[in-house]
Amino acid sequence: MTQNTWDKGMEIASTLDVSSKENSVVVYSISFQPTSVNRDKAFAYVKKNPGHMLIEHTECGAKLVEMGFESAKTLNKDEIMTIWSEASRRFIAAASGNVTAFVDGADPRSVFRTVELPNILQNKKITTINGMDKFLFARQIEK
Repeated sequence: MTQNTWDKGMEIASTLDVSSKENSVVVYSISFQPTSVNRDKAFAYVKKNPGHMLIEHTECGAKLVEMGFESAKTLNKDEIMTIWSEASRRFIAAASGNVTAFVDGADPRSVFRTVELPNILQNKKITTINGMDKFLFARQIEK
């Protein structure tokens, strides 16, 4: 890793636009999972539902993808997860209404469970996940 690559990734994650329209945010969890099924379902959902968006569709997420922060080719997995965690935290902080989540089998160490879900629960502008009360959803996923 070069410090410059790390700094650039954190700068992007911390500053570029992550805004979204009400009820438009879609999240997924693939961290520590053997497949990318949740990601594939999320992308398919967004394709069929115009107006919905993933973090990759924000200025911030698109720039991170463009610069190669999707794989361990640029930095190690922990560093990449830290960069995406910051971007995800901001993405959720800017969200409102319902969040659509593809998180079957979300690992307790995943960005969804460690960053996104806690921030969804703290964000008063987000009311539901998959149309369900967000606190009830959280209790079900933690079982």
